[in-house]
Amino acid sequence: MEHHRRFAIYWAPEPGPLADFTAAWLGWDAARGAERPHPDVANLPRPVAELTETPRKYGFHGTLKAPFRLADGTTAQGLDRAVADLAGRTAPVTLDGLKLAALGRFLAMVPDGPAEGLNRLAATLVTELDTFRAPLTAEDLIRRRATDLPARQREMLERYGYPYVMEEFRFHLTMTGPLDPEAAEATRRALAPVMTPLLPRPFHIGSVCLFGEGEDGRFRNLHRYTLSG
Repeated sequence: MEHHRRFAIYWAPEPGPLADFTAAWLGWDAARGAERPHPDVANLPRPVAELTETPRKYGFHGTLKAPFRLADGTTAQGLDRAVADLAGRTAPVTLDGLKLAALGRFLAMVPDGPAEGLNRLAATLVTELDTFRAPLTAEDLIRRRATDLPARQREMLERYGYPYVMEEFRFHLTMTGPLDPEAAEATRRALAPVMTPLLPRPFHIGSVCLFGEGEDGRFRNLHRYTLSG
C-alpha cells in the first residue's frame, strides 16, 4: 500500500451490474486493477474510448476526499487505520436515487433529490483525515490555477487541498471527459436506456473506499470500509 503516489477517498459501487457496466464503460476496472473492453452502445457521437479518455485512469467513482500526497510523518497503514476507525463511527447515508445529467462540460451521474446527508459525510472525511494530506506546493497552486478561482474556492483549496469541498461540494460520478453541449446530449440519450435500469433507487451509501494512484498513473480500489456507526 505504501507504493502509491497519491490516495483518495471515493465512493464506488459494490460488485454488481452497475460496477460491471461502468468499469467497462471507462475501460478500467479499479477494483481488479485491470483494463476492460468497452461495451457496445448504439448512437454515441464518438467511440467510447474517446468519450472516456479523461476519467479512465481514476476508475468509476464519486469523490469524497480528493487525491492527495501523504504528509511527512504519516503512512499508508496509518491512513488505512484512520479510515477504518472513521467508517466504524459513521452511519450509512441513503438518497432518493441517481440520475444521468450534464454537469458543466461533461456527463455524470448526480444525486436525484436532497443530498444533505452525503454532503455531511464528505465534509467529515475531508476534515477528519486532513492530517494525512501533504500541503499543496506553489507549483500545485499554479497548476490548479488558484488565482482564477472565486475567493471561497481558493480558500478551500489552500485549506483542504481541493476547492470543491464544504458548501462548494457537488457529488458526481464522472462518465465522460469534456464535451460540447450537442455531444453531451447525444451521449446522454444513447446511455439513458442502458443506464436507467442500473441506477439505484434509493441510492444507499453503505461504504467508502480508499483508492491509490500507482506509478502508472491509474487509480486502484485498495480497500472498502463499511459505514457502521
